[in-house]
Amino acid sequence: MLDLNLQSLNTTDAYEKIGIQTPSFDAVALQAETRKSPVWVHVGPGNIFRGYIAALAQNLIEIGDLKSGITAVSVFDHQILEKIYEPYDNLALQVIMHADGKLDKTVVASIGEALRAERGFDSQWNRLCEIFTNPGLQMVSFTITEKGYHLRGMDGNFYSWLNEDFESGAEKTPSNSLAIVASLLLKRYYAGAFPIAMASMDNFSHNGSKLFESISVFAKKWVENGSAPIGFYEYVSDPSRVSFPWSVIDKITPRPDPSVARELLASGFSSAEVYVTDKNTYIAPFVNAEAAQYLVIEDLFPNGRPPLEKAGVYFASRETVDLFERMKVCTCLNPLHTAMSIFGCLLGYASISAEMKDADIVSLISLIGYNEGLPVVANPGIVKPVDFLNEVMKTRLPNPYIPDTPQRISTDTSQKLAIRFGETIKLHRLSGNAGRLRAIPLAIAGWCRYLLGVDDEGKPMAISPDPLLDELQAHLEGVELGSPDSLGQNLKPILSSERIFGQNLYEAGLGEKIEAYAKKMLSGSGAVRKTLHEEVGKQ
Repeated sequence: MLDLNLQSLNTTDAYEKIGIQTPSFDAVALQAETRKSPVWVHVGPGNIFRGYIAALAQNLIEIGDLKSGITAVSVFDHQILEKIYEPYDNLALQVIMHADGKLDKTVVASIGEALRAERGFDSQWNRLCEIFTNPGLQMVSFTITEKGYHLRGMDGNFYSWLNEDFESGAEKTPSNSLAIVASLLLKRYYAGAFPIAMASMDNFSHNGSKLFESISVFAKKWVENGSAPIGFYEYVSDPSRVSFPWSVIDKITPRPDPSVARELLASGFSSAEVYVTDKNTYIAPFVNAEAAQYLVIEDLFPNGRPPLEKAGVYFASRETVDLFERMKVCTCLNPLHTAMSIFGCLLGYASISAEMKDADIVSLISLIGYNEGLPVVANPGIVKPVDFLNEVMKTRLPNPYIPDTPQRISTDTSQKLAIRFGETIKLHRLSGNAGRLRAIPLAIAGWCRYLLGVDDEGKPMAISPDPLLDELQAHLEGVELGSPDSLGQNLKPILSSERIFGQNLYEAGLGEKIEAYAKKMLSGSGAVRKTLHEEVGKQ
């Protein structure tokens, strides 16, 4: 059996025999160069980083345009380093899952160093401080999920456990992820206020602005309590010295798939164990991902950057990044995901790819994308919206080897509707055509029906986590399947909520239409399928 480690890379023939591509460069020498001349730090060493971002760096290393690797930094789930970095010499196996079942397997060796920012690991913290005070460091990228940027609770107040980080400044290793980063930036400021780019690559809107907002909170607090000079806040707030570019990332990188693990083991590759950390992170020495990938970044790097455009990354203006995001999130991918996740749960599906064999669901998302989205989408210029949508419909969503589920995608739906459906509704309102929409209102009605927690057969159905779930279900109290009239006025506070939809849907001329769809879906067992088929099954 073949183990994943630096020593085994010397036996490239063994990898080739089982269909795994190995790097052409000396991985040991690269790790030494990374420690000597750090250029790129990445915070958040999870699957999307190992399966996509690190692979981009490897492409540049292969062609000689990047001499140093990436320093991966853990600020939250340190078991990731313990389980899948340290035992495998910071190597990863990227597995690209094609729709025809083909697996492209490549050893990713671009991670030159892995460190944990954790109290009690002083030597690693000191090493991080050394890296951040190096003038040659160009960028710090992030994949810490949107929750990692949140410093406030639902009530808008700072979390109480942040007080120590606010008060202690950079005197010791902070506990909050972004306090750690702010502390390292303070050390860079003291060393010479060297320029650097802080590039969020997390999948949410205007991520760079959110990253700046969170880090600047610490800078401001530390200036106020005297643990940092006023110049530090000015440094962090000056984009010519510390920039926070926006980006959009798009590559489905799900949990490690047991079927991939089995195939790897059967081929003679032994490093295929799947782990679940104490913080519920699913990881493995391999990362399985789809082939399609997009990364669009605002070109704002005051200390230079690796030429990632040679690896397929788009660098553009902030306006173009925003247009690309709106195309993806408001029209060509995310609205389709949300619509099919709602009906997928109601109709008993357990995978997105299986839903793509359901003619009614395909008709629904086709209408949302092609008929109701494309007419109002803005073209970002770097990718044609119709080409992006065609790839989503014909290649990405039908891929049976991407184990994504409607239950996962249905998580936090109330937080997504204003962007995924609300923006398109607003654009149709401007042209006076909102009343003609039928697929988007049907999807919203399906979500209201979904909130009852009863599937189309009348059986209890688990509802994915949502911060507004208790409030929403309270509005639906007394509504019963088999009794359409029980709906009454219950949807009024939901459909009129600007917090949920970014507007009052009754004022948009859609409230009554959504109510009518919802009543049809409440008529009894099988009513969801019947309504879906009648409304979109015959376009």
